[in-house]
Amino acid sequence: MRLSRPTGGGPSGGDEDDSALLRKVARGDTEALAVLYDRHAGWLHARLARRCPDEETVREVLQDTFVTVWRSAGGHRGRGEAGGWLWVIAARRLVDAQRARARTDRATAHAAAPSEAPAAAPSAEDRVLAGLEYGEVGAALDRISPELAEVLRATVVDGLTTRETARLLGLPEGTVKTRALRARRELRAALAAGNPGGPHALGGTA
Repeated sequence: MRLSRPTGGGPSGGDEDDSALLRKVARGDTEALAVLYDRHAGWLHARLARRCPDEETVREVLQDTFVTVWRSAGGHRGRGEAGGWLWVIAARRLVDAQRARARTDRATAHAAAPSEAPAAAPSAEDRVLAGLEYGEVGAALDRISPELAEVLRATVVDGLTTRETARLLGLPEGTVKTRALRARRELRAALAAGNPGGPHALGGTA
C-alpha cells in the first residue's frame, strides 16, 4: 500500500464521497485508500499532534490508523461522518501507543532502579479501559447494541468529550449522553450474564 504524506487540513483528491471510498477500500481498492489518506491525513495528523508531542509516535499512529482502515473499512456502516469514524480509530491507536510507551518507560525505570518500590497496580478504571477492547469486557461489549457500543468506545476508550463524540458520530449531544448511560447499563448486564456474581466492571454515572 502506498500512501502519501499529510500535506493539508482539508479534503483533496477525488470526487467521490468518503462512504463510497470506504466501500471501495473494503473491496480491496488501494487507490481509494490513497484518496482517503490524502483527504484526511492532514487534519488527523494535526489533531493527533495536539494530543501527543512526540512526532514519531504521531506518524506511527497515523500509519496504524490507515492500516486499520484498510483492514476494517467494511465495518463503517454509514452512521455519522466518515471523518468521525476515522478519528475514533486514530484516537484508539493513540491510546494504545501511549499505553505501550508508558509500559516501556516503567519497565526501563524499574530495570535501572531495581531497589525501588514496585509501581502501583493499575487502577480499576485502567483495567476496565483495557478490557473494553479485549477479554471478558470486550466480549460483553460485542453483545450490546452497536450504536451504544460505539458511544461507549468513543467516550470511555478514546476519552472524547460529549461534544466531540456528538460531532464525530453525527448525533445530538443529548443522544450521546443518553446512549452512554444505556451503554453502561447494558454492559453491566452483559457482564453479569457472562459472569454471575462477578464484580461490576463499570460503576458510577456517565
